[in-house]
Amino acid sequence: MSSHLSDDSPREYFQLGPFTAPRIWTGLWQLSSNAWGSAPVSKIRQGMARYVEQGYTAFDMADHYGSAEIIYGQFRQSLPSPERVIGATKWCVFRPTEATRAVVEAAVFERIERMQTQRVDLLQFHWQNYADPGYLPALQILHEMQNEGHISAIGLCNFDAVRTDEICTTLGPGVIVSNQVQFSVIDTRPLHGMADVCERHNVKLLTYGTLCGGFLADKWLDKPQPDLYSGTLTPSQRKYLDMIVKAWGDWDLFQSLLKVLRAIGDRHGGLSIANIATRWVLDHQSFVGAVIIGARLGVSEHPDDNQKVFGFTLSSEDHATIEAVLDRSNGRRLIASVGDCGAEYR
Repeated sequence: MSSHLSDDSPREYFQLGPFTAPRIWTGLWQLSSNAWGSAPVSKIRQGMARYVEQGYTAFDMADHYGSAEIIYGQFRQSLPSPERVIGATKWCVFRPTEATRAVVEAAVFERIERMQTQRVDLLQFHWQNYADPGYLPALQILHEMQNEGHISAIGLCNFDAVRTDEICTTLGPGVIVSNQVQFSVIDTRPLHGMADVCERHNVKLLTYGTLCGGFLADKWLDKPQPDLYSGTLTPSQRKYLDMIVKAWGDWDLFQSLLKVLRAIGDRHGGLSIANIATRWVLDHQSFVGAVIIGARLGVSEHPDDNQKVFGFTLSSEDHATIEAVLDRSNGRRLIASVGDCGAEYR
């Protein structure tokens, strides 16, 4: 796959089931609502083409992200080599559901139809209610459909460490290749249990929230705390601001973290705060496969800056200065106050 890429493309890849995937993915959550700002579909597809040319060949979407699957499918069909891109989507079960073969089939075939492909590259499964153990039979049927050629790889989305371990143990080695969870220098919950489960079962995390909706960026350095209800924040920023100032610490401590990340960026030749925050997550490469960075395609996107994440790693000194700030936060207690990975959605 990498033979198609330009010289300045990402040079870090990892194995995800049958795919050699880049370590930065493009997230399409923003297509779920006009609250993000919207662009014409033609402009969105142009943005996707620009990303692929720069080596960002993996796109993450879901059954409930508006028209994301449809737009991706149209884009994929327009490519001379459609196999060049990886389309990861989700089947999310939010309501009580009996996971019969017919129900699972309907969900998978709808993804295939919307994405205009012969099989789903990566189907990520989310199950809302742990009290209903139907997630296990649902995943067993998904594995049957994988063996029948309808799915290339199966992942999880927002499962906690206990259930991820249970699922991987039940289904056997190699069936589950990934779990998509929140992970950042602010939200370090995957370090407390999930990392061990991933290493034991050879599961890679696909992480989101790595830039906290854009707060881990130079534009917020030395800025006052924004008003949660001002109407100027995106849905993502409202979510992460709440976590920063209520669960993790306060705005002053967050500013201390931004200053440290800025100083580290300067030590590495003027890299951005976002670069350092992303690199911090990617450096956990024993269990982190890729970081998913959301892009408001045609509205706000940063592929050129994201390229700078590759080609360096953080030093022990860098990690120590970051840890010194994290020690003053409630970050290590989030697993108790918020719950394990995905608990904030339950």
